Amino acid sequence: MLEGTRIIEVEGLGPGPFAAMWLADMGADVICVHRKGGGVTPGMPERSVLDRGKRSIELDLKDPDDIQTFLALVDTTDGLIEGFRPGVMERLGIGPEACHAINPQLVFGRMTGWGQDSALSETAGHDLNYISLSGALWYASNPGDAPLTPATLVGDIGGGAMYLAAGMLAGLLRAKTSGEGTVVDAAIYDGSAHMMNLLMSIRQAGGFGDTRGQNLLDGPHWSRSYVCADGGYMTVQCLEPKFYAQFLSRMGLSQDDDFKRQFDKRLWPVLTGRLAGIFASQPRAHWAEIFNATDACVAPVLSPTEALHHPMNARGTWVEADGILQAAPAPRFSDQTDWQAPQSPERGQHTTDILAELGRNKD
Repeated sequence: MLEGTRIIEVEGLGPGPFAAMWLADMGADVICVHRKGGGVTPGMPERSVLDRGKRSIELDLKDPDDIQTFLALVDTTDGLIEGFRPGVMERLGIGPEACHAINPQLVFGRMTGWGQDSALSETAGHDLNYISLSGALWYASNPGDAPLTPATLVGDIGGGAMYLAAGMLAGLLRAKTSGEGTVVDAAIYDGSAHMMNLLMSIRQAGGFGDTRGQNLLDGPHWSRSYVCADGGYMTVQCLEPKFYAQFLSRMGLSQDDDFKRQFDKRLWPVLTGRLAGIFASQPRAHWAEIFNATDACVAPVLSPTEALHHPMNARGTWVEADGILQAAPAPRFSDQTDWQAPQSPERGQHTTDILAELGRNKD
């Protein structure tokens, strides 16, 4: 979908590389500028899944000659992604003003936690910090438990990378029609708060308030996970009465007067305890079979490896290529070809080729 579009990615961590991967998945020519002699970031592999389908050039962005190579690359590109703290790119001489002077149509994407200009913009932080201050973490646990969210998904990826990618796409569309570039200020704090607007719409109708455990999705016995006899888990979220009725039927509880009172908040803790005992009486496979292919809105909690082998993966959502487990691109398009996981490049693998494209070979 993005063939013919070029994106420069300045090597970073987490959300920026993820956004660039997503654009590469959709066909963009993504060139990652890796730090010359920088080595692999601790905890990351030699060839990260996040670099799949990209090309790699090694540059020292403190070296004047390499800065000129970088700016020559800017002149050939449609978009740029960087994830430094505010002001770093400017101090290197490659901030938005310098880049737009060379390429006025450039969409300059900036990924931070707190935004380019805020009370905390110069302060370090991580996923949980951003979403705790934005309000996105507030409902993320059972009543009485400390909030806990899936690692990086709500902040770095959901509120960060995906908002940066959406902003880049919007900027690229405008640049094609207007000839004008823009700067995309993507802050995880902003994006994670924006994702709360679905819950805010429910709040308008009285379904959510500020008291945890008393809301439509964070308190009921029909909206949580339960542990099974073998230590596995089942998720239950049958909000609509017609789906809740199917849940009760499958559990043999249709005639229970207390369970019939689905929205009686006073009963939620008691009914949660009763369901916990029932689910703990049988292994996960038992419950998965009972609820398989029903409208009861109940599903087992699978690990990524288990998801790879589940019948639902006939879609090819999870793939294992060269021993690396990874998820296929999303969303899907009607005219796309079958996807094969591309290799991730070695650091600097395409340096010579890219320099030749720019006419900057030194030999």
